[in-house]
Amino acid sequence: MSALDLHKTVVVIPVYNHEHAIGAVVEAVRRHGLPCVLVDDGCSPGCAAVLQQLAAADAQHVSLLVHPHNQGKGGAVMTGLRHAAAKGYTHALQIDADGQHDSADIPRFLAASRAAPTAVINGRPIYDQSVPKGRLYGRYLTHVWVWINTLSLEIADSMCGFRVYPLLPTLRLIDSAHIGRRMDFDTEILVRLFWRGVRVHNLATRVRYPADGVSHFQVWQDNVRISGMHTRLFLGMLPRAPFLLVRGTWRRLAGSRR
Repeated sequence: MSALDLHKTVVVIPVYNHEHAIGAVVEAVRRHGLPCVLVDDGCSPGCAAVLQQLAAADAQHVSLLVHPHNQGKGGAVMTGLRHAAAKGYTHALQIDADGQHDSADIPRFLAASRAAPTAVINGRPIYDQSVPKGRLYGRYLTHVWVWINTLSLEIADSMCGFRVYPLLPTLRLIDSAHIGRRMDFDTEILVRLFWRGVRVHNLATRVRYPADGVSHFQVWQDNVRISGMHTRLFLGMLPRAPFLLVRGTWRRLAGSRR
């Protein structure tokens, strides 16, 4: 079996009414020679038509999955991951549909994943002046909760939707645990994968917020949902704390001997 067989990657893009940006994102992905799976998460007719055109124009490399009703970003990503595994892919690169992620970094993410194929390669954002300050400050609170709930600093940023998943452990997790299906997904799946022993390697990447970008973050609903997620994870961390502390100590000792 060749190295390519052991590391076969597809790009998964959850889409909800980003008809003005998704074409450029797909074009950027295809420039790197990667196939992609678009997940229409209950889009408007206009956006759905754009996605259908993109898939029809390159049917060999662009697949389209459709949710009749909106299931949330997490629901869309999980649909894409299951499809990827069913098609024989070993890894999936998740990227947002709004163009905020730097597709020029895709080769770096793939190289890091090939070097550590059992790990999640997780984007650590480097922001420019376009980032909304309220969103930026809110992320710091989530960072602290993630460090508490993992008893580790290994996850540098849990909210960046630019990452590579190893599909085998990821599907085992989503098929056996309840994971938030909306804006809580990106953080919760990383914490739970970490609990299960999957390493997280952080890769710095530029993130920008286009001035005319579309955000589906609902301030009150999503903040309540994220607060509930942190509470669930904290309660889940407590019985795991002894194991997490011992494992963390062992990893630090093993790292110091290299």
